[in-house]
Amino acid sequence: MRTFRSRTRTPRIAGERRMLVAMAVDATGSGMYVPFSLVFFHHVTGLPFATVGLVLTVVGLLGLGALPIAGAAVDRHGARRVQLFLYGVRGAGFLLYPFAHALPAFAGVALATAFGDRAFPAVQQSLLGEVAKGADRDRLQASSRALRNGGLGAGSLLASLVVGFGGDAGFTAAAWLNAASFALAALLMRGVRAERQTPVADEIQQPAGYRQVFADRPFLGLTAVNFLNALGYSALSVLFPLYITTWLRGPQALTGIAFTLNTVMCAAGGVAIAARVRSRGARRTRSAALGSLLFAAAFAAQIVLGTVRPGSGIVLGGALLAIVVLYTLGELVHSPAAGALSVSAAPEALRGRYLAAYQLSWSLAAAVAPSLFTALMTVDGRLPWGVLAGTSLVAAGVVVRLERRLPGPAVAVAGRAARIAVA
Repeated sequence: MRTFRSRTRTPRIAGERRMLVAMAVDATGSGMYVPFSLVFFHHVTGLPFATVGLVLTVVGLLGLGALPIAGAAVDRHGARRVQLFLYGVRGAGFLLYPFAHALPAFAGVALATAFGDRAFPAVQQSLLGEVAKGADRDRLQASSRALRNGGLGAGSLLASLVVGFGGDAGFTAAAWLNAASFALAALLMRGVRAERQTPVADEIQQPAGYRQVFADRPFLGLTAVNFLNALGYSALSVLFPLYITTWLRGPQALTGIAFTLNTVMCAAGGVAIAARVRSRGARRTRSAALGSLLFAAAFAAQIVLGTVRPGSGIVLGGALLAIVVLYTLGELVHSPAAGALSVSAAPEALRGRYLAAYQLSWSLAAAVAPSLFTALMTVDGRLPWGVLAGTSLVAAGVVVRLERRLPGPAVAVAGRAARIAVA
């Protein structure tokens, strides 16, 4: 096995292009159903909306059980092998959805697919930890998020065209195209070989396994901080539409425009802004804290807008889009630094378990956000933004305080030392 290094002017780790193309293909396939999942599964299976929604909620919660299993599998077999397995599970699920017209069949397929979907982000984060080190981790974090946003937008547009021309049959075609995207992504990833370091005996302290994860208080603090930030990430898809149409009494179209603006900014500017932050030599903790502060400023601006409530549609739309720009800047600054920080703070030997625990903060926030935001909205439309501003400020303060307790190499971005081998 040989290790190749790119000789281009911009240094790249070997196999990076294959990996990034796989991410883009995966995201494009996911974009064909994620933006309208209830409608998608209703048409694919023929089941009522209420049934589809209930099944997706239940299996989504049950799917959280896949995280500890996937984390242990990564530590035993390596992230790449587990990722290829999950591609197979997800692809098989979307191949079978069009045949799952009965409720038990739909629930079974949905549960298997949910296991794959819930575990996949933690496994991919573990893979980034295996293939890249130092500043390369931050760069790949930014690239993966940019490709994720761009792919979701492209997939959504492609699905609209397929459904527009094919009608109900178009939903079936979209399901199979998504399955094909997982197969293609897996094929691309088969050519990537990650070099896993042999664990040093001292790295696995007793008690090992998940007990060691739960005994690592600084990492648990980092996970709790991410839960606070993850609530803010849920705001665009969950809180924005409700806030715009009920409290601000704005047009529904503003929701789509806000989502599109966020997606375009993330896809087009994510890598450049992350590179700018890295070039300033900021510690990952400080970069993550800055992103949280930008979130807090955007949420505070929503409170001001919700207090003024301008009657002019032009003023309202312009103010909302300006807030979305500020919010997205926070996302672009925070996401690469926080992701690389979590990967680098996890010990090599137990990285899979550590990142599975970290991923729970994202999943729990996604589960809590709808009920939390709607409950707060019934009291006052500005209240959820006040809560989010507070959680963002707390997250910024706590992550800086954790700086001294986290591993030094995780906090400070080291030079590039990535290793990927291509067979």
